[in-house]
Amino acid sequence: MMTHPVSSAVLATRPSRARAIKGALFGLVLGLAAAAGAPAVAAGYGHHGHHGHHGAMMGGGGGFMADPQHVERMVEHMLRDLNASDQQRSQIRQIALAAATELKAGREAGRKLHEQMRSLFTQPNIDAAAIEALRQQSVAQMDANSRRMTQAMVDIARVLTPEQRARLAERMAERQRRVEQRMQERQQRMQEQGPR
Repeated sequence: MMTHPVSSAVLATRPSRARAIKGALFGLVLGLAAAAGAPAVAAGYGHHGHHGHHGAMMGGGGGFMADPQHVERMVEHMLRDLNASDQQRSQIRQIALAAATELKAGREAGRKLHEQMRSLFTQPNIDAAAIEALRQQSVAQMDANSRRMTQAMVDIARVLTPEQRARLAERMAERQRRVEQRMQERQQRMQEQGPR
């Protein structure tokens, strides 16, 4: 991904508080979106491997698709160091658990569609119309899951203060920097090893 430098003159013309809030909101949405999982994962596609100790709300994977205990751990991890009140923690936990419950059905529907699609491709005669119909159903299911995850993220963002969102965005940006650094180091090691 290519980044474009922004001149200090341009940055100086924007109020730093507004820039921080915009950055926090962008980071929160981006981080929670990644955390909530890609729509394909939500619908039962993609990998279902280990998501790491960071939990899905911090960009690790399945997000709201996890079991209730895991969702609660993710909420606690997300709120770490944010000085969230008991009321905020309770509200966010309720939002996340409600989304997880609703998205579980969506995930199961996505898996069934995936199995049906796989079955169609193993038939002696390929039925393009049936495959297309399943593809359209899959896209609709992924969209419904994505809408539900986005609504949960918006609801959670509304519970947090601008300062809490800014701190969360900083943590997510730092985590992203670490991930990118590890990826660069891995690529460098692979280049040094050469082709196998």
